[in-house]
Amino acid sequence: MSSSPYAPADASGASAAPAAPTNPRSRVITASLVGTTIEFYDFYVYATAAVLVFPFLFFPTGNETTALLASFGVFGAAMVARPIGAIIFGHFGDRFGRKATLVGSLLTMGIATFLIGCLPTYQNIGWWAALLLLVLRLCQGFALGGEWSGAALVATENAPKGKRAWYGTFPQLGAPIGFIIANTVFLVIYFALPHPDGPAQRSEAFLAWGWRVPFLFSAVMVIIGLWVRLKLVESSSFDKAEKTGAIRKFPLGVVIRHHWKELILGTFIMLATYVLFYLMTSFTLAYGTKPTTEGAAAAAESAGTAFDPSTYVPGLGFGYTDFVIMQIIGVVFFGIFTLLSGPVADTIGRRRLLLWVTGGIGVFGLMFTVFLQPQLDPKFTGALVQAFLVFGFMLMGSTFGPMGALLPELFPTNVRYTGSAISYNVSSILGAALAPIVATALWAAAGGSPWLVGVYLSGSAVLTFVALWLSKETKDTDYDTNIGVGATGSL
Repeated sequence: MSSSPYAPADASGASAAPAAPTNPRSRVITASLVGTTIEFYDFYVYATAAVLVFPFLFFPTGNETTALLASFGVFGAAMVARPIGAIIFGHFGDRFGRKATLVGSLLTMGIATFLIGCLPTYQNIGWWAALLLLVLRLCQGFALGGEWSGAALVATENAPKGKRAWYGTFPQLGAPIGFIIANTVFLVIYFALPHPDGPAQRSEAFLAWGWRVPFLFSAVMVIIGLWVRLKLVESSSFDKAEKTGAIRKFPLGVVIRHHWKELILGTFIMLATYVLFYLMTSFTLAYGTKPTTEGAAAAAESAGTAFDPSTYVPGLGFGYTDFVIMQIIGVVFFGIFTLLSGPVADTIGRRRLLLWVTGGIGVFGLMFTVFLQPQLDPKFTGALVQAFLVFGFMLMGSTFGPMGALLPELFPTNVRYTGSAISYNVSSILGAALAPIVATALWAAAGGSPWLVGVYLSGSAVLTFVALWLSKETKDTDYDTNIGVGATGSL
């Protein structure tokens, strides 16, 4: 007879040890998806405001291009904080587990985003407003530095055999979903508020208080995300590393000493993905909604102000709402191709798929002037721009999806959080932080033409292609054996 009505007896009569708790698949998918959706929502809310309102409310320099560059500069500053967040959160994630670390990153991001919605503007406290915005933006970047890698590890370390890339697409799916939610919230508020000067013009109510609502709304989403993540248990991979004495006191030292090559390759493997994404979101929003030369001249004449076309940097002249709807349509394809990329990467391998996609990104960069032609008939221009957004986001989903599996697979379990987080976030400095700033400068240097911006994207694709070519296929990496070596407390 068993010694307990709940524990079956083995042949010797002893009670069998209870099975270790595991995360149900639905909980794994939900926790990795919900968390990154919230994190990316918070990030995109800022990216949208950086184009629409922050140049006017926090950086009133008197020059539109300079104000936009200043706004993008604070946007990019968060990318500098991301590697610091990767090191800190990676350290705790590799030392003490993934669950608590993920909860901490989500709380940090949520609080910072909520407080941005409460900030006074330049008109209230002068340049202190810009400084406070910078501090909170750095907090956002710090939090996101630890979020992505932890979510990717929750998904891939709990994935069934042969489906790691498929599971790894779920935290990646948080990017398009977060983008759609953030921009939909902005659109709803934008449409709901009065536009006395016409729907194409910025609403005074939107500038006064409407922009704050998406930031404050993040508090609701954070509560939901925390509820899901607090139900997680640690993965079997981390438990095994802990039980076998592979956990290290200083994971960063191990990564730098023994896995420096993987750090460098992972950083450049992500480069084209980052550049493409921030060109397709932040830059295109600025370029698409900037008036054409003719539109700016007409507006200046109507207002009775002087206009110098030789110094003006034109855009495509779309209204904000029209262009954001076009972006959202493109992002739907981003989500679809993110999901489709997982099974393909599980079948043919991450490296082979990404080599083809990166080649496509390089060609796409050389096609910018084919799609973005403001001098054409508005209806024809609209069709070309929509096609541009769809193609760009299809490539984005195809390259972003496999990263959820590939970057963690480059490192053993005992330094997987630190290694993948650093690669992902150092790449954010080279790609995401610089992309909107470089693109805006190149756009101005080319007199309003996007051809140099496209060349910039193609150049980043070349660097990523080389990194992929030098790397190895990680499809068959075994998490059960690739846990790292060494006794606890030593390097």
